[in-house]
Amino acid sequence: MRQKNAGNAWQPQYMQERKLKKMPASVQKLQQMAIYLGIVGGAASAVMYYLMQKNFAKSQYFQLAVEKLKVHEMAMDSLGAPPLKIHNIRLTDRHNHVDKERAKLKIPVSGARSAGYLYSFSTRDAILDRWHLEEALLQLKDGTSFVLFNEKEEIEADRAESGDHIFNN
Repeated sequence: MRQKNAGNAWQPQYMQERKLKKMPASVQKLQQMAIYLGIVGGAASAVMYYLMQKNFAKSQYFQLAVEKLKVHEMAMDSLGAPPLKIHNIRLTDRHNHVDKERAKLKIPVSGARSAGYLYSFSTRDAILDRWHLEEALLQLKDGTSFVLFNEKEEIEADRAESGDHIFNN
């Protein structure tokens, strides 16, 4: 037997009853599933973010830059360190890029007096499977900059000290 529903379309009675009985339960289950998946997805994202930050902090190219900062007395004094706080890098920042051959990072750092960014550029020696720091620079929020390390300047200084001018242009 067919009955008329509110939309002026004819449907069998069992279909109307089935929709009325099962629809609320399905919607409730879908809502529960959406909430559950949202929580699981959010937790998975947080864990992934934490692990990525941990991997950056352990990496050789990250450690080389931080070591250069720690031994630079004027930069550490300007920050008001120790204690030196190294914060998580912003994964979406365009200054942070790592591939197989190069690592370019913008590491947020702070001390008791000031804060800023430690910029570093490193290259990887494929033969030795090691990272080499090419350049490290500390830029404070007040605009003060410290060149912590520049490999080209170090090489030139070493050549000048040793009297080796053969390779100079």
